[in-house]
Amino acid sequence: MSEETLAYIESVIAERRKASPEDSYVSSLFHRGTAHIAQKVGEEAVETVIAALAQDKKSLESEAADLIFHLAVLLADRGSSFENVFSELRRREGVSGHAEKAARPKS
Repeated sequence: MSEETLAYIESVIAERRKASPEDSYVSSLFHRGTAHIAQKVGEEAVETVIAALAQDKKSLESEAADLIFHLAVLLADRGSSFENVFSELRRREGVSGHAEKAARPKS
């Protein structure tokens, strides 16, 4: 999936967010709030893991699509975007995963 595809998905989400919750699934997600959207991301993540462990490629791809979609909704809800995620990934490029994790502020 290219950055262009994700940007398109984000634009569709932004447009559908303006619709009434009765007419748009996306709008209904925003209407129900961050906790509900985050729960949907969690559900889709679990379903993605289950599909991967079942070694069902088609289901894995389908669940991964659902996960990416709901993650895009969550990012939009929190005022973020995949571009910000990509910037963070670029910032980490060339840094050991262990070193990067050790350098994170403790919460």
